[in-house]
Amino acid sequence: MVLALKYRPKRFEEIIGQDAIVKTLTNSLDKNRLAHAYLFSGLRGAGKTTTARIFAKALQCENGPTSNPCEKCENCVMANENRHIDIIEMDAASNRKIEDIRELIEHTKYKPSVGKYKIFIIDEVHMLTNEAFNALLKTLEEPPEYVKFIMATTDPLKLPATILSRVQHFRFNKIKNSIIENYLIKILAIENVEFDEEALRLIIKSAKGSVRDSLTLLDQAIAFSKGRIDLDSVVEMLGVINPEIINEIFEAVKSGDKKRIKEIIEEIKDYDIESIIDEVIIYLKDALFEGSLPLITVQRFFNIVADVKELIKYNTDNEFVLTLMFFRMTEAMKPHKIDDLIKSFEKKIDIETYKPQKEPKILKKTPEDMFKELIVKIKEKDIDLGVCFETSVKFISFENGVLTWESCPDEMCKEQFKRYFSPVIRPLINEIFGIGTKIEPIRCEKKNEMLEVKKTEKRESSILQDKSEEVINKVREIFGSDVKIEKIVHK
Repeated sequence: MVLALKYRPKRFEEIIGQDAIVKTLTNSLDKNRLAHAYLFSGLRGAGKTTTARIFAKALQCENGPTSNPCEKCENCVMANENRHIDIIEMDAASNRKIEDIRELIEHTKYKPSVGKYKIFIIDEVHMLTNEAFNALLKTLEEPPEYVKFIMATTDPLKLPATILSRVQHFRFNKIKNSIIENYLIKILAIENVEFDEEALRLIIKSAKGSVRDSLTLLDQAIAFSKGRIDLDSVVEMLGVINPEIINEIFEAVKSGDKKRIKEIIEEIKDYDIESIIDEVIIYLKDALFEGSLPLITVQRFFNIVADVKELIKYNTDNEFVLTLMFFRMTEAMKPHKIDDLIKSFEKKIDIETYKPQKEPKILKKTPEDMFKELIVKIKEKDIDLGVCFETSVKFISFENGVLTWESCPDEMCKEQFKRYFSPVIRPLINEIFGIGTKIEPIRCEKKNEMLEVKKTEKRESSILQDKSEEVINKVREIFGSDVKIEKIVHK
């Protein structure tokens, strides 16, 4: 007999990895708090159908309902041999139509022949048609007291909400590899088969959490290895890549050894590429949880693997795809190395030497220098305007925000100043002397007027002086040369 059937659990305590579900069901049996419909969902090989059969036997036992069936009464014996007349199993994958459900509903009208209940175990219930589900609804909600429904599915999301609301839902978890490993070790001890731990772990990894698949592969490995299960025979039997090779290729990726990567790819290129990628994903998950690779590196590697999975759809050249994947991973390691290098340099740098030095004191400009700067900037804007300003305007003072200058422009420069003072000269004055600077010009015309007045007065005084001499000479002619003349000076 195959191991999956030979070691199939017959009692609740033999079920592995589903402690919470077993506890709930045993308590409900012992306290007689039973529902009319149950739904068991979970991965294949997680124990759904096995649990349903044990639960059905516990309901039918002459001592029941009980969590500890006697295994001796006629009901228990028939249940263990899968021939109990009142335990009806139905495969919804092959009996999915409304006619099949109507036949099942017809059976619910009749009381159990031998046992206490009429129990219907519907496997793969998600395969039923919508019409079949609708036909089952009424009976599922209000079945006769002696009817119990136990449904099993790997895909509960495909069930209508109306069905889910009428059942007690038990979710079977994926069984841990360590639990399956201990279970297989016990079986191998009973079967008296020698084994390598690495080979056993590879079998469990290939089964992906399914106890039934693990037992099936173990059966196959025992037959293939001729008495001792070792890693090489399991690798050859499963047609999968040896995990040690994955470790080697990632060591080459970390060191950037592309030559070694090519050599390993040459060895594994004939394996199923999807199984290789599965092993790569398992390696990355382990590396993430163990912390052997930084999180950012693992994320980059997963992105690369996702791209490769898309590429496989269009390219069957395993060697090219694998080379591209591992070479990209090698390049993805470089940014991380640069980050580490920067951090190591930062530790060696003396920050004190890089502190900003005190800025040198800037000498304050004199008003004369500011005026010279004004002339330079005017020339930069317009050379003709700048020359006019330089030759016509002379700096006098700059005090309390008042700029005083002497302005003596000719006609041409006057025109230049009128045209460009507001758009050019005024903004530059604000920039250099400050916004709001007042301008007090002294024009040359005032100086010229004062000079002309002085010249006129001097001329008039000289004319008067010349006339007084003439009068004196006339007086001397008339009155004689010995006449005494006194000058009266007008002050």
